[in-house]
Amino acid sequence: MDRRHLTRSLGVLSLGAMIPHSESMPSFAPRRPHASDAKDVSSQLPTVVAGIRMVDSSIARKAVKLGRECSAPYLFNHAVRTFLFGSLAGRALGQHFDEEQLFLACILHDLGLTDRFQGDLPFELQGAQAAKRFLEENAYSKEGTETIWDGIAMHASAIGQFKRPEIALVGAGADVLGPDSSQIKKGEIDEIVNAFPRLNFKTVFVKGCADAIRNHPRTASRSFMRDIAEREVGDYHPKNFCDLVAQAPFVE
Repeated sequence: MDRRHLTRSLGVLSLGAMIPHSESMPSFAPRRPHASDAKDVSSQLPTVVAGIRMVDSSIARKAVKLGRECSAPYLFNHAVRTFLFGSLAGRALGQHFDEEQLFLACILHDLGLTDRFQGDLPFELQGAQAAKRFLEENAYSKEGTETIWDGIAMHASAIGQFKRPEIALVGAGADVLGPDSSQIKKGEIDEIVNAFPRLNFKTVFVKGCADAIRNHPRTASRSFMRDIAEREVGDYHPKNFCDLVAQAPFVE
C-alpha cells in the first residue's frame, strides 16, 4: 500500500496546536540507560542495505545515537526501515533528494512517541520540535533544519505527499502498511527486514501509540472535518488505522 492510499484512507490530520517555547522541550543532556537500550548506542549501521547506502556523516551518527538512546528497538528499526523504503521509492520515481536530510528526518520522525520526548502537542509536532532543537544544538543549517522539521511534522498527514522528496518520502506508509510493489521488490523488502527486524511491530507499535495517548491525550490529532463527519454524516465509516496495520503484508 502506498502513501497516497494511506492518506486517502485515513483523511487529513489536524496540526491545530501552538508550538511551545524551546524551554519546554526536553534537553539533550545524557540520561541514565533504561531497558530499551539493549544495543550499544555507538554501534554502526550497515554500510549498504538493499542497494541503499547509509548516510554516515557526523550529524547522522549523532542522530542514530539519539534514536537508539531514546527509542525502543522496534521503533528505532522502524525509523531506519522508513529511510530505506523511502529511498527506494524515491529512486524508483526518479526523484533527486538530499540523502542526509531524508535520513535525519526518518531517523528522528517518531521522537514524539518516545518517553523522553512525549508531550502535549500532536506527536508529529512534538517530534519535529525535538528534532529541531537537536539540529540547532549541533549547528545544522537553518534550511536543512526547516526541511527536516516539515518532513517530521507532515509525515502523518496528506500534506507531505505534495512537498519535496525530502519531506514526502518520510511518510511511513511503506513500513507500516506495506510498500508499493511497483517501486520496491520483494527481495529488497526481505533484505531490509532481515537487517532491521520488525520485532512484533504491528502489535507493539499500536500499543506504543496508545500508551502515548494515555499519557498525553492531545498527542492524537484529528481534523474538524472528521469530527463533523462522525456527528453529521450517518453513512460515514472510514477505515481504521489499526485494521490497516493488521492487514499489512508483513508477518509481524
